[in-house]
Amino acid sequence: MPHTISSDVCEGVSDCVDACPVGCIKPGNSKNAKGTNYYWIDFSTCIDCGICLQVCPVQGAVLPEERQELQKKPQ
Repeated sequence: MPHTISSDVCEGVSDCVDACPVGCIKPGNSKNAKGTNYYWIDFSTCIDCGICLQVCPVQGAVLPEERQELQKKPQ
């Protein structure tokens, strides 16, 4: 099951982007509720390796489950 980046918790640090072995983490196209940049995970390419969860310094930004409702994606 893919991981999820909670868009409103993410602070745009981007450590996950560099660490992802399949490049499934994409930038959002606006600011989140906190006013920061954010990233989102493309569930169709995520291989559920968990590296994003391990490297993210923001508590609660990456969740080890698929939660589409917590993730903003470009329309």
